[in-house]
Amino acid sequence: MNRPFNMPDEFVDGFMKAGASFWRSLGGAADGEREGTAVNSPLGSSERIAELQADYLKGLYQLSEHIIKSAGAEQGEESVETPRGDRRFHGTEWRESALYRILKQCYLLNSRYCTDFVEALDMDEKEKHRLRFFTRQFVEAMSPTNFVATNPDVIKLATETEGQSLKAGLDNLMADLGKGNLTITDESAFEVGKDVATSKGAVVFENDLFQLIQYEPATERVAARPLLIVPPCINKFYILDLQPTNSFVRFAVDNGLTVFMVSWRNPDHSCGHFSWDDYVEDGAMRAIDVSRSISGADKVHAVGWCVGGTILSSALAILRTRGDESVASATLLTTMLDFREPGDLGVFVDEETVRQREQTIGKGGIYRGAELGFVFQTLRSKELIWPNVINNYLKGRPPERFDLLAWNADVTNLPGPMYCWYIRNMYLENNLRVPNRLTMCGTPVDLGRVDLPAYVLATVEDHIVPWRSAYRTTGLFGGDIRFVLGASGHIAGVINPAAKNKRSYWISSDRCDDPAAWLASADEKPGSWWNDWIAWLKPWAEVQHPARAQLGSNRYPPGESAPGRYVKAKAD
Repeated sequence: MNRPFNMPDEFVDGFMKAGASFWRSLGGAADGEREGTAVNSPLGSSERIAELQADYLKGLYQLSEHIIKSAGAEQGEESVETPRGDRRFHGTEWRESALYRILKQCYLLNSRYCTDFVEALDMDEKEKHRLRFFTRQFVEAMSPTNFVATNPDVIKLATETEGQSLKAGLDNLMADLGKGNLTITDESAFEVGKDVATSKGAVVFENDLFQLIQYEPATERVAARPLLIVPPCINKFYILDLQPTNSFVRFAVDNGLTVFMVSWRNPDHSCGHFSWDDYVEDGAMRAIDVSRSISGADKVHAVGWCVGGTILSSALAILRTRGDESVASATLLTTMLDFREPGDLGVFVDEETVRQREQTIGKGGIYRGAELGFVFQTLRSKELIWPNVINNYLKGRPPERFDLLAWNADVTNLPGPMYCWYIRNMYLENNLRVPNRLTMCGTPVDLGRVDLPAYVLATVEDHIVPWRSAYRTTGLFGGDIRFVLGASGHIAGVINPAAKNKRSYWISSDRCDDPAAWLASADEKPGSWWNDWIAWLKPWAEVQHPARAQLGSNRYPPGESAPGRYVKAKAD
C-alpha cells in the first residue's frame, strides 16, 4: 500500500495498536473485542488519574485567570512554563503577544496532560512504551507552530511576501508528494566522492554484497596490523568520512593506521535473496580475510558501528568457535547485542508485524530504504520532521545545506530475508545474547567466545541504541572490555572530531551488572572519545613498518578509486 512520505505499514499499525491499548486500559474493548470478549486490562491507577484530572482543571482555571489578567497586555508571566530547550516558541510574538502566549500555554497544558495520563495508566510496559511513543507523535504534530493560522512567523512572512511564501511552500509540498518523501536537506549540495567521502584510496575487492576500500597512508610508517571498519548496512559508510574536518577515516589514517572500509551494496531487486548469513560470511568475514591478506598481517583490528557491529560480533563469535584468531581487537560503536531494551524502535516490532513482513519479503524481496528512513525520522520528529515542514511548506524556503542530513537522506534498501531474520532474532526474540541458541553459517554462536580486547562506545542520548543496552555487551564478551559513554546521540556522539575536542565522555574501571551503578562510579572527561580510543589502541599497534606506496596486492589489485560505485547507487 502506497502512503504519503513512505509511511510504512509498521507505523500505521503501531498507531492502531496504541489506540487499542489505550481503549482497553480505560475499560473498553478494541475493534474485534467488543462482543463476547472480556476486558483484561481495566483502568489501573484510578487515584493517579483523578489527581491528574484535578491538576488539569486547576491548570485550566489558572490559565483562565491569566487570560483575564493579561487581556490587552503586551507581556506578562506565563501560567504554564515552556520546557527548557524547546525551540519551537523562540519567536518574540510567543512572548510579547497575549494571544500567542495563551495559545502556546493551552497547547503546553494539554500536551503535559496527555503525556502524564499515559504514564498513569496501569498496563503492560511494552504496550505503554508504544502508547507513549505514538502519543508523543500526536502531541508534536499538534503544535500550533505547525499550522499557518497559528504560527506568527509564517503569517508575518506571508504578509511581507504578499503570499508568495505560501505559494512556494505549496510548490515544495507538491514536489515532495511527487517523490514520496519529506525533504530534510538540500540533497543536491553534496556529491559523494566530491564533497563527502573524499579520502583518497581505491577499491581492492568486491563481490555482490560489498566493495572493500583501502585508503592511502598519511604517515611514513604504519602499524603492521590494519584497521577494518564494518559500517551499518542500513546507511552508507561515508558517515565515517564526511569531510576532512570530521572524518573518522582521516583521523585513523593520520594516526598511522592502514584503513580498510566495507562499502555495502545498496540492494536492488536482484539482491532480494541475501540473508543474514551472507552479510556475516560473505561480508564481514570475507573483508577480514582480504584485509589481512593485502596487509600481510597476522591479525587485523576491527570496528563495527550499529548493525555493522552486530554483524561483526556475530562473525567474531563464529571465527573464535572455528579456532580462527585473525582479529586482534574489536571496537563497537553504539551497537546492540542484547535487545531486551531496544528503545523506540521496539514499538514497531511484535509477532504480528514480523510475521507479516516474513510473509511478504521474508523469502525474497526488498525492504525499501525510504520506509526505514521515515521510521528513523519519527524517532526525532521534533528535530527532523516538523522544523522541515515549517521551513519547506509553511515558509516556502529551500532546505538547508547540511552534510550530515544529506547522508541521512541518502537511504539504502535491505534484502527482505536478511531484514526479517534480523528483526525476529534480535529485536523480537533477543536470541543473540543466549549462547548457542542461534546458528549462523553452520556454526553455533556464543558471544562469550569473543575473548579479545574490546572497546565499547555508547552515547548517552542515543535514541536508536539506548546506552544501557549497549552497556550489556560488557557481560556478553569474554575478553577485557573498555566501556566508554560519550555525550550526545547516535550520530553526533560518534562523529565527534578529535581536532575540535568538544563534548565529553565517561569512563570507569568498575564492572557491574547495573548500568546505573556503572554511571555513578564513572568519571567525566572533557573532549572527544576519539583521543581515548586511539590511546587504547596504541599498545596493539606498536609494531610498525614502512607504509606501502601501492594499494592492494598482486592477488587483490586496486580497481576504481574510492569511494567506489556501490556507495553512489541510489535506493529504488
